[in-house]
Amino acid sequence: MADAKQVMELRGRTGAGMVDCKVALEEANGDMEKAIEILRKKGAAKAAKKSAERTASEGILATYLHHNRRLATIVEIQCETDFVARNEDFVNFANDMAMQVAAMNPEYVSPETVPAEEVEKQRTFFTEQMASENKPDDIKAKIVEGKINKWFADVCLTKQAFFKAEEKTIEQMLTELIAKTGEKVVISRFVRYEMTQGPKTC
Repeated sequence: MADAKQVMELRGRTGAGMVDCKVALEEANGDMEKAIEILRKKGAAKAAKKSAERTASEGILATYLHHNRRLATIVEIQCETDFVARNEDFVNFANDMAMQVAAMNPEYVSPETVPAEEVEKQRTFFTEQMASENKPDDIKAKIVEGKINKWFADVCLTKQAFFKAEEKTIEQMLTELIAKTGEKVVISRFVRYEMTQGPKTC
């Protein structure tokens, strides 16, 4: 059975509720890292349900201006209520996303927002790369999908590693924020301005 100290530590690391932390620790037989993974999976399931059932019509625009004043970003983050839009965790997340776009220069918000023709173009390119490899077709297909996923991790904001803590993806951070706030939260779009390159809007 999980002790109170472990429960508090897990709550501090994940932001999950006390009961959820206690249950996760019991499922994980006291293994803290395993309990965190259990909470992440449960949080992802809850987040998916919230995203399907609810509408995000509130939110904020977060901005970032680099110190040389040659790079700026604007990111729109939506939530369900004005109360959450003013929540410190929500605002900090939005500000982090504005800096993430500046630092990592994504092209799209998520894999779902990548045009189908662009995905197919990349799949064709990777398939042609594998054509000369002496491997079974099913193995080649798995390698191609792996390359597609790696490409998504480069060009899609939600699949990128967080530039301040690379052990987490933006998708994981978003899931944790949804679990904390209890609301649907959506990264709607972003624009990145850089001198000599012009704006990039997604």
